Amino acid sequence: MLKKELVFRNPLRLMGHETEDILKPGGFGAVLARAGLGKTAILVQLALDSLLRGKKVLHISLTDPVRKICLWYEEVFRNIADQYNIQQTDQVWEEILPHRLIMASNIEAFSVSGLEKRLADLTEQGIFHPRMLLIDGLPFDETARATLTGLKSLAKEHSMHLWLTVRTHRHEAPGPDGIPAPLLNVADLFDVVFQLLPEEKEIHLRTLKGGPSDSDSPSLLLDPSTMLIKDKGD
Repeated sequence: MLKKELVFRNPLRLMGHETEDILKPGGFGAVLARAGLGKTAILVQLALDSLLRGKKVLHISLTDPVRKICLWYEEVFRNIADQYNIQQTDQVWEEILPHRLIMASNIEAFSVSGLEKRLADLTEQGIFHPRMLLIDGLPFDETARATLTGLKSLAKEHSMHLWLTVRTHRHEAPGPDGIPAPLLNVADLFDVVFQLLPEEKEIHLRTLKGGPSDSDSPSLLLDPSTMLIKDKGD
């Protein structure tokens, strides 16, 4: 019952999705924001939903060590439980940990071929077969399209859905359709795109692609004290 309660209370419900429906196997999602606004926090909330449903998650960080990512998971999990006064979550936490695998690498050492080999090692030996892949910190430069195309093929081959963070910059103007500059040449590869935008003292969560229009969805914020998604009216 506790798992069901935590799934129901996951702040992602506010997006109007059951998260399994946000992306299909082989689907691509992106979370965009400037540095320090909460991209990793959104990834962790996506991951926790899958973990609580018994699905395996592979989280690859290209910017932070494993320990720091572990702390993100612990903090977000506890904040969800505390916000809704859900007690006795220690057992649930211990149950979901075996479904999560965190890897850290530097950007220069990361490659699609290397990831493919690692996944083959894990799956062929029955060690770990992820249903969700998260990649935090991949650079979106002139080589991004080739890398993303390779990742998309890999995601389809392994029936995973894949989420990436994309760092935006204040000085870069968006395209005519509102897509931020780093995604302009690769937006067609993505099924869903969320963006975190600071407005005065608030951080707004917008759906740029693949979700309900602003008129059909609540105005959502990222709470800076808990790093959880919340309705603006809360």
